[in-house]
Parts: sequence; structure tokens; C-alpha cells
Amino acid sequence: MRLSSKCRSWPTAAALSVVLVGFAVTASGDSSDPKDKPAAGGTGGTVVVPEPKQVGGEPDGIVQVANLVYAGTKSSTCFSDHFLVQAEKDSHISTSRRFHAVKLAGDELFEFPLVIMTGEGAFELPDAERQNLRKFIEGGGMLLASASCSSPDWDRSFRAEMAKVFPDHGLAALGMDHPVFHTVYDVTELKAKHGNVRPLEGISIGGRLGVIYSVDGLNNTAHTQGCCCCGGNEITNCEQINVNILAYALLY
Repeated sequence: MRLSSKCRSWPTAAALSVVLVGFAVTASGDSSDPKDKPAAGGTGGTVVVPEPKQVGGEPDGIVQVANLVYAGTKSSTCFSDHFLVQAEKDSHISTSRRFHAVKLAGDELFEFPLVIMTGEGAFELPDAERQNLRKFIEGGGMLLASASCSSPDWDRSFRAEMAKVFPDHGLAALGMDHPVFHTVYDVTELKAKHGNVRPLEGISIGGRLGVIYSVDGLNNTAHTQGCCCCGGNEITNCEQINVNILAYALLY
């Protein structure tokens, strides 16, 4: 993973040994022994990634993911953290079992490799949040963004904000051959509730994917309480995709 000493507070001397069983479980549900499959990149063996600073009380070596509080007080409880459990099961990444609520404008942002941004309705980020988000991503962090219930207003607001945060790096569709789809699971297609799923989009800086976005939704509301897709076209194999995104955030 590329780190910026100006942005990241993760210790670089310590290391977390993570065994990624790339292609261990395919999108069609291959249940064969992961040890018989090659690791991501075809090299096999153990991949060493930096150990994040612990801010949520977990032991060293536990990977933590943040749920952003943005646009002042806007956030969402309707993005399932169940993929963290699945990541630990199928990739041996030791994860916190819950998200940590983190303010987009705060310094704590830089203590997480992956942050979640989701919601419904229109919003606008203050300049301080835009600047912090840009610094976080340029420093090696990754943003996973998802429009809850395929909200068109949230989609318009998110696109407008990304154009302001990264005026020189637009959102672009990701082909299914992108490495983010082939870290832990071999995901060859996107499946959605109503078909006609739109591709995931991303912003890459310096050859590394720093923002990944789904207009249809990666929220996995089937594993949340009091939430639903509300008629949106949520991606149904989102849990595998979210595990892959977490692994990508740690590896690149």
C-alpha cells in the first residue's frame, strides 16, 4: 500500500500478515479448498500490509473500517458491516466486527484504510470536508461510496462533490477485469435486484483506485435491521464485492 507520511498516522514499522486466498471462492459459489487456489496476483503465499493504528479499542492487527459522518451531521446506518465477518472467514483478514463513526473533517479519518459514505437525498460538503477527503485519498486511503436505495438525489450530489474534490480525475466505469474484482473472490459479473445493473465507477490517482462508487447500491440491506432497498436496484452480490474492496484497500 502506498502511504504518505504527511497524511497517514498508521505505523509503517509494524506489519500485519494477511493471507488473501484470491480466487478462493468464485462468484458462482466455488467451495473448493482455498489452499488449492493461487493468491491474488498469481504469486501465492503471504501478503504483508501495514498495520493500522487502533482507535476503536481492538487489539493490534485488527483492521478497522469507518462509517463517515459528512455534510455536517449526515450519515447512514443502512450499510451492512456483515462483509467484515465474511472477510475474516474467507481471507484471514482480522477485522473489527463493527464500523466506527468518523467525522469527514476530523483527523481521525487518516487512521482507517477504508471509509464508507452512503445515504439518501441531496447534500453538500463543506470546504473543510472536501479538503480532508482529498488529502485522505491522495495519501493512500480508499472511499467506498454507495447511493442508498439507488437515490437519484444522492447520486447527483455525490457526482457534483467528486468533481469539486477531484477536478482533474473524473469518475470512470470499472471493467470486470479490474483487480478490485479479483482479490479474494473472483467476481465476474454484477447482479442486481431488478437486472440492468450499472457498472461500478471509480477515481484512480497515480494508478491506484482511491474512490469506488455504486449508483445502484452496495449496502447489503439484507443484513441490516430496519433498512430496506426501498425499490432501488441494490447489487445482490455486494458482500463479495465489499470484501474485495477491503482487500484492495489494504493491498494497494
